[in-house]
Amino acid sequence: MVTVMTRFFTLEQASRLLPEVDRLLRHAVKARAHYGAAETALSSWQVRIETLGGMAVDRDSVRGLQETRSAAAQRLQELLQSLTELGVQVKDLDTGLVDFPTRYCGEDVLLCWKLGEPAIGYWHGPEDGFGGRQRIDAAFLSQHQGGEEQ
Repeated sequence: MVTVMTRFFTLEQASRLLPEVDRLLRHAVKARAHYGAAETALSSWQVRIETLGGMAVDRDSVRGLQETRSAAAQRLQELLQSLTELGVQVKDLDTGLVDFPTRYCGEDVLLCWKLGEPAIGYWHGPEDGFGGRQRIDAAFLSQHQGGEEQ
């Protein structure tokens, strides 16, 4: 079993990673869309075959869709692995929501960023999620810790 060490980020460290996280996340969203489109098309073929019985199947088209789906799944897995290796936690690929582990007042918390936001401006507790986001303010910054390996 592989043990994954949590990387704790300072706000500055996480902010420096944003361009790379943004790039990887955008590619992951595209790979997921390609996977979804191929999956939908394959499901449509399946429904037509089941509904119409012995219909002639364009095997090359189906094979191409299967290959597209497989390649997209592989690419998505690689991109998500790259994000994980950076220490980023992908929370919601549909909205492009990611968290960066950090510490505040001696507790583990998360810096929260969403695709399209210009900077990391929020944090929340591990159980609070997106709905519990709080703006990063002077009080947070004065008690914020990170940048250590645990």
